[in-house]
Amino acid sequence: QLAESGGDSVQAGESLTLTCRASGIMDNCMSWFRQPPGKEREILASIAGSAGATMYVDSVKGRFTISRDTDKKTIYLQMDSLVPEDSAMYFCAGTTARCLRPSLTPKWYTLWGQGTLVNVSS
Repeated sequence: QLAESGGDSVQAGESLTLTCRASGIMDNCMSWFRQPPGKEREILASIAGSAGATMYVDSVKGRFTISRDTDKKTIYLQMDSLVPEDSAMYFCAGTTARCLRPSLTPKWYTLWGQGTLVNVSS
């Protein structure tokens, strides 16, 4: 149900947009996570299924933007001003139920894609 794409190797300071095809669960909360090599997976941003409200963790607030296109059944993560520390496998994830407000609580996200790799070089 979830399929990420858009990962690439870029230079520091550049931008990249990740895409997640999310058929069937667009009314649910959707999120982006990342997992750097050798580190735990962390949640980055969430978007609610109703009015499209968003939430971000402090480390990406102002640089990353989560959005969705309901007609295309797609979730996006626009990443600007990338730094080497952003290098990671990026995953989109969804809840199994509809939600009215976004959530940065990782345990609620039980539907996962396979991930897409982002590498940022200095």
